[in-house]
Amino acid sequence: MKVLMINGSPRANGNTAAALHEMEKIFREEGIETETLHIGQKDIRGCIACGHCHRNGKCVFDDVVNEAAMKFAEADGIVVGSPVYYASANATLMAFLQRLFYSTRFPKTMKVGASVAAARRGGLTATYDELNKFFGISGMPIASGQYWNGIHGGAPGEAEQDAEGLQMMRTLARNMAFLMKSIALGREQYGLPERERGVFTNFIR
Repeated sequence: MKVLMINGSPRANGNTAAALHEMEKIFREEGIETETLHIGQKDIRGCIACGHCHRNGKCVFDDVVNEAAMKFAEADGIVVGSPVYYASANATLMAFLQRLFYSTRFPKTMKVGASVAAARRGGLTATYDELNKFFGISGMPIASGQYWNGIHGGAPGEAEQDAEGLQMMRTLARNMAFLMKSIALGREQYGLPERERGVFTNFIR
């Protein structure tokens, strides 16, 4: 099994990375492979609603989003980590996720998603909620832990002093591993849930 981990922080070795590293330790213990993409310093522009992905199966901007799409398609789960900027995920990560989820046509049903936020003080739960919406719209079970998944730290490395936050990451990783393995067993016995053809409506009469 494999988990794709996305580090949305511009600091490759900052507090977001500390949270993801703590999860990686547990995934290794559980026999789950991980791969981390650090996209926080990439030049990622937002979606322009051109429709290219619907016609050609990938985003018109051939950057790390298309690279990540192939890895996401092969993964059993995805973890998205972000620092908190104004009680929100940072803009680079949001542009990445919006294009990644919109441009990919492969089924995401029953891939497991988890989100992690890192902050000096506040805005963790707002960011956590924001990131989970990508999973919810995609038929992806959302892994939970023992609290809302966040870690505290200002300067790089401070998160490693947040004993409760690190424990939250370990709990999250264990729960996510269990969920992925349980889904794999269920798929073998029952298959995936039936999916109806999409119905799209608006509110204009």
